[in-house]
Amino acid sequence: MIRRVLIANRGEIAVRIIYALRELGIESVAIYSEADENSLHVMLADYAIRIGPPTSKQSYLNMKNIIAACEISGADAIHPGYGFLAENAEFAEMCKDHGIIFIGPPVEAIRAMGDKIEAKKIMKNAGVPVVPGTLEPIENPEEGLKIAKEIGFPVIIKAAAGGGGRGMRLVLEEKEFINAFLSASNEALNAFGDGRVYIEKYLEKPRHIEIQILGDKHGNVIHLGERECSIQRRHQKIIEEALSPALSEEKRKWLGEIAVKGAKAIGYYSAGTMEFLMDKDGNIYFIEMNTRIQVEHPVTEMITGIDIVKEMILIAMDEKLRYKQEDIKFKGHAIEARINAEDPERNFIPTAGKIDFVHKPGGPGIRVDSHIYSGYTIPPYYDSLIAKLIAWDENREKAINRLKRALEEFVIRGEGIKTIIPLHLKILENEKFKKGDIHTNFLEEISIL
Repeated sequence: MIRRVLIANRGEIAVRIIYALRELGIESVAIYSEADENSLHVMLADYAIRIGPPTSKQSYLNMKNIIAACEISGADAIHPGYGFLAENAEFAEMCKDHGIIFIGPPVEAIRAMGDKIEAKKIMKNAGVPVVPGTLEPIENPEEGLKIAKEIGFPVIIKAAAGGGGRGMRLVLEEKEFINAFLSASNEALNAFGDGRVYIEKYLEKPRHIEIQILGDKHGNVIHLGERECSIQRRHQKIIEEALSPALSEEKRKWLGEIAVKGAKAIGYYSAGTMEFLMDKDGNIYFIEMNTRIQVEHPVTEMITGIDIVKEMILIAMDEKLRYKQEDIKFKGHAIEARINAEDPERNFIPTAGKIDFVHKPGGPGIRVDSHIYSGYTIPPYYDSLIAKLIAWDENREKAINRLKRALEEFVIRGEGIKTIIPLHLKILENEKFKKGDIHTNFLEEISIL
């Protein structure tokens, strides 16, 4: 049994984990930086420990301090949430070495999927389709150019150990390749301490579709359906929905089956997400696996009725999955809008400062995951995500209308505080979006930015 869990995170996901722990009768321990002393997760947790100065490196990324906090608090386990140390194999290993339960997948799976090249190799060997490209890291730009010519332009250069769009460059023509290669490698080295890159065929106007996985320590793996995550800005998702309007029942079944197949190939347990791109001809290719809870997990919870965070905790306690694949039913449609504290009129520059007033929308089918409140000060040190607004209804059209209504009622006021709510409203009013005619370059194509 786990009786007390330290949450190695902050913001809305820390609050979300506290809710799940409380419903399971498990005590929670919050950690916080000096900048987060008045954050909601600190107020809600049973115990709270200050972990360090405001910067992430000195606080939420300080592995030694977090392990020490866990031992001091008497916590049995650590839930890493998403971001920060959630996909850090060294941290998961450190937890294991100190006898702390890591609420996540096995270290070996984190390590294998954290290397995008290794992940592609494993999935290809397991029979999962992958994007045409290199299966070995490329260190020499001249060698890379030769390979790019063989693949055929356009190509995309990606960081082997990367994510979030860093260390990524789109190359449309041969003459751009060398500079793009060096730029991507340098950015990857600075961001991840690993300058290796690989090359893939660039899929024009692809859809980003991902499958939610749940697996236990007894070899059982199921999927909870897919999420459509094609609405992105700078490779960062801003709207997600479940299910995808692009998949037929037959293709949905096939994609779920290959995602489970891929997860089983690495002995996966806990929650995880297999991510795919679908080209304009309907071909689907694996791109990566996220070995953690996703920001967008609520839309899956809304259509399945399954609390994914609770399941992660129960799996960590060696419990068998409580569901078989045939038990998973999809009801209605859910759509999530990420509310970032950014100024759309100033190139989406993050905004920080005190929130004077907040009104969160409600009503049937509306869920708000957030850590903000009236009087809360948004610190300038972390990700700009301050809330997630999720709408559910019996079909996609009604869910969109419900989300639009809720966005119009969402009020966040404070001097200098701006959000991307106006951008969301513009997207929801777009006719192509309403029809489900979307792809990862959608916002640039319709000039909505």
